[in-house]
Amino acid sequence: MRSRLVFGLGIAAGAILLAVYPLIGSEQPGAASAMGGDMVARGKYFVHMMGCGDCHSPKVMTAMGPVEDTTRLFCGQPANEVPPPYSGELNPATWMAACNSHMSAWVGPWGTSYAANLTSDKKTGLGNWTDEQFIQSMRTGKHRGYGRDILPPMPWFNYRHATDDDLKAMLAYFKSTKPIVNQVPEPLPSTAGK
Repeated sequence: MRSRLVFGLGIAAGAILLAVYPLIGSEQPGAASAMGGDMVARGKYFVHMMGCGDCHSPKVMTAMGPVEDTTRLFCGQPANEVPPPYSGELNPATWMAACNSHMSAWVGPWGTSYAANLTSDKKTGLGNWTDEQFIQSMRTGKHRGYGRDILPPMPWFNYRHATDDDLKAMLAYFKSTKPIVNQVPEPLPSTAGK
């Protein structure tokens, strides 16, 4: 009885492998072309896979919870909706950080940080950034590669391992987005211990 069960499971597993064999090693639908020569499509693939909109796009509330506001993708913390200073208590033993309803303003031991405008707008977004500035920002954790620190929760240190071509593709995609004029506020220093 047991050998029949093992044999049956082996046949079932073999049938499944034969059915999915053509898919093994392939990308998700549409990703194969995105990984080819089209820099914008490749960048879009990386940007959406890595969830850049989770913090850099304002949210709208739905029955399923907050989702990205498709009319303001990647515009960062809306300048006209800056939340009041955080008045709760943060304690690294219990609560390390808190965020606003857009998930684009964060407060923690570093102070208050606001998600940057990643749209193609030339004054307030990435529209006039060079590939070198974007690459250096992701490698050093400095704004434009040499300026102020890029603050949490931005995980720039994870992106520093990306290839130059991958980072160039991401910037190419951001530069292809709708320009949204939105001057994100400067970060605020920590008030802890004051």
